Amino acid sequence: MSRGKCPRVNPLDSVWILTLVTFAVNVMDGDAYSCREVKAAFQVRQVGPLHFVPETPYTDVDLLVCKHQGPSCCTRKMEENYQVAAKRETLNDILSYTYEPERILSGHSDAFHDMFQSLLSLSQGHLSSLLENFYPSLSRRALPHVNELFASLSLYSRGVNVSVEATVQRFFNNIFPLVYTKLINPDFEGSVMIGSITGDCLRMIRQDVIPFGHHPAVMAQELAGALGAGRQLSLALKKGVEVMNATGHANLSRDCVKNLMKMAFCSHCRGLTLIKPCVGYCLNVMRGCLASVSELDQPWKRYTHLLEQLTSAIAGHHNLKQATLGVTGHVNEALRYAQVHGPLITATVDKVCGLSTGEPKGMQPTSPEVTTSTITSSTPPAFAAPSQDLLEQNLRQFARIKGEFLTYLQRYRSFFVVLPEMLCEAEGILEDSTCWSGDDVVERYAGRVVGNGLSAQKQNPEVKVRSMDPLMAEVKESLEYFNQETEEKFPNLGHMDIWEELGSGEEDGSTTDCDDEDGCQSSGDGPKNKIEEVLPRRKPPEGRSGSDETQANPSKPPSVKVIGGSPSNSWLQSGHLILLIAGLCLQLMLF
Repeated sequence: MSRGKCPRVNPLDSVWILTLVTFAVNVMDGDAYSCREVKAAFQVRQVGPLHFVPETPYTDVDLLVCKHQGPSCCTRKMEENYQVAAKRETLNDILSYTYEPERILSGHSDAFHDMFQSLLSLSQGHLSSLLENFYPSLSRRALPHVNELFASLSLYSRGVNVSVEATVQRFFNNIFPLVYTKLINPDFEGSVMIGSITGDCLRMIRQDVIPFGHHPAVMAQELAGALGAGRQLSLALKKGVEVMNATGHANLSRDCVKNLMKMAFCSHCRGLTLIKPCVGYCLNVMRGCLASVSELDQPWKRYTHLLEQLTSAIAGHHNLKQATLGVTGHVNEALRYAQVHGPLITATVDKVCGLSTGEPKGMQPTSPEVTTSTITSSTPPAFAAPSQDLLEQNLRQFARIKGEFLTYLQRYRSFFVVLPEMLCEAEGILEDSTCWSGDDVVERYAGRVVGNGLSAQKQNPEVKVRSMDPLMAEVKESLEYFNQETEEKFPNLGHMDIWEELGSGEEDGSTTDCDDEDGCQSSGDGPKNKIEEVLPRRKPPEGRSGSDETQANPSKPPSVKVIGGSPSNSWLQSGHLILLIAGLCLQLMLF
């Protein structure tokens, strides 16, 4: 048996191997002590001026938050900029998530008002046509009062402080002098000049004389009942926009901002620009930062319940359509009533205002006990029903808007419970991989994961919450007062069951701690399903051009360099890989 011989190494090959090894060591040494990727992330996320980032790590840095053993790519100035950037990015993310519900509430407020306005315009057109076709002597001078009536009703439906009762009474006060001189006494103006004093007298005594019977009161009652629900719906939609706007500009405490920076940027000080925060760690930080915002959860759920009931009430017992389109009938009945009771009205007016006229032409003294059926039989048949095409179009539009809006309401009723989870999802957290715990790279976050709300934050290991933010306390109080006011105005709304979630243990989630990140309502697969249900879309946040992976050269993903920390996956770095290849080549050639 012959003994194997070791091959001799060619001198040229030796030179090549030594060159390769030297190059690998230089690459490793250059990458390990370079802050290039930190500077790239600093630029991409618009943290601050690039000259704040050192070219190589410092070994003796006095940092306030991002403290760790070993060299660091951070400075005190960078920490200050990191805090500003962390606060800005979080507020942008919150604003992006409140943008969609705020847009929906505002958009549907305009849509509902357009629908109300369409019905009012339809009713106004019918009343104007009634006067022009059947009461031409009144039409020209009465139309301004008709316009004023519907303009006030429109303002009322939008939430303006207008009294429907006073609006209707003012309308009949204004047309009484016209009715008295044009209908009851058509020859009156030919014999006696009506001056401003006489007209004022007629307007003032109208409610005492009662020339229009009970029709003004019935008309005012029906309109107030129908438009009242629409008005409260308009106010409710505005209140929801206010709540979302306040949430989008929530105050973040100093301790919150410090921990946001620690979660988002302290890993950069070690060269770990791609590592993501642990799920439980992120939830603790976000729930601590949004503890005051989470307190809106219960009044918001009650608010969405009332909003749903108000929307349904408009198409229900308040019957907006019949009330608005019934204005023409009530005015016509009131005018016929005045004609029938002309002699009695004239006698009363003559005593109070000092007018002296003869008996109305063609009219016989009529007892005030004239029945409603007698008046109704005189109603012009041409106005028994409004335009069916326009009416059906409005009803179809209302049904579509209502169905769409109720669907959105169900999606956003748990908004304040899942907002912290959505913010963590925006951070791109991963559950089944190594992650950043705020201090180091770990396989799993070991801290207790707390629930939502102020009381739960007593056990929060990351963010210290001392009291509720004054702004959010004011928003919560205002929302609770609005809910109470709505229930008092519409007591029947409170008889319906609130959202099922209020009794399913969801409300207890605000005070329930979790033993680990899988024990909370926001861990595992649960939060993803909940987030998708509540808010599948968001407005792109300003000031962020994408994820951290987006560097100056997107075609070449930056490598992760570990400086003074855990060497997880470090063998994949370019210098290590070249050294490994060089070693293998050397072994093959020597042996």
